[in-house]
Order: sequence, then structure tokens, then C-alpha cells
Amino acid sequence: MKRLTLGALACAAAFLLVPAAASAQSVGGCQLNGSASFSPGLTTNAQNFQYSFGGSLSGCKSSVSGAPTGGTVSAGQVETINGEQFQEPVPTGNGSCGSSTTAGTSIATWADGTQTVINYSTTGAAAAVRLQGTVAASVTLQAINPLPGQPTSTTVTTTRYAGDSAQGALTFQPPDPTACNTATGVTTAGIGGAIGLSGS
Repeated sequence: MKRLTLGALACAAAFLLVPAAASAQSVGGCQLNGSASFSPGLTTNAQNFQYSFGGSLSGCKSSVSGAPTGGTVSAGQVETINGEQFQEPVPTGNGSCGSSTTAGTSIATWADGTQTVINYSTTGAAAAVRLQGTVAASVTLQAINPLPGQPTSTTVTTTRYAGDSAQGALTFQPPDPTACNTATGVTTAGIGGAIGLSGS
């Protein structure tokens, strides 16, 4: 079984840490550092919300030959491709600062230009949220105000780690935890930690 831990997904409150397995033929890891934005902000009352995320992947180590050592990851953001803007699928969730569930799709773009699309869901409490997901074959991004003759959508295809699954945990770090008690709530937060992918 192949196992690779790489900083990949974006999630509102946390991400993944995959434990090493004795039967694993390969082991590695990345650090993820980024930030998320929530709308509406997270408060002490449960509600539906949307979010976006962007971060960097660094210090990746793996026994998989040729595996990249870094990259970026995003979810729910606007991508510019060939001068045209496309909207990534916007992750959604329900919950509060105390507990939440979310689901979404993230795109990891590695330093060698390969990409990994991951469909994921999360459940958790406070700063610790578990994530589970699978690597998807592709995701379609819709164009934002395309001009005549421009494409109305584009497809991002997985070119690395196809067929793998994801799981783990990260840390959700709001700049001001007391904002949970305000009407506006927590609208931005840092995300740091690791994420793992494993496959046969």
C-alpha cells in the first residue's frame, strides 16, 4: 500500500493528519499554512455558511520517487486561467465556533505543475476537525462574466495521486476568538497543520 502525507486540502476549521502504517510502502509529509474566510462569520449559534481557503504547502518529504516538495492549495477561490477568471466550487457548512460540519472540493497545485482534486467532508469541535475525502478525477470551474467567444467553464484534472483517499486533522486559529460572541462573528482564520493521502 502506498501512503503519502502531503499538505493539501482546504477546510474551514481543520484538516488531516494520517498516522504512519507499518505496511506502508512509502511515507512522507508536508506543512500547510494558509487562511480561510467565512460568510457569514462563525458565531456561538449554529447556521449555514460558505467559505474559501488558500494556503501554501512546504517541507514535503516522501519516499515516493519524484514527489514534489511543495505547492499551493485552494478551495472556493477565483482562479485566473489564460487571462479569464473561473470560480472554484464554494465549500459549504453548518455549525458554529463550537462545532461544525462542512463539505467541499479543494485543488492542490504542486511545484512540478501536477494537480490533485479532492472532494472532502469534515466534522469536528472548536479548533480540531477531522476530515475525510477522496481524490476526484476532475472538477469543473464556471467562468465569471465570460466575454463573447471565451469558454464558459474549464476543467481541472487530477494528474497526481489519482484514486487516493484523504483523512487527518489540522488547527483552526481565529485571530480573535472573542469574535465568536459578536454579531459579525469570526470572518477569517488561519489554518495550519498537515494532511494525508493514502492509496493502494
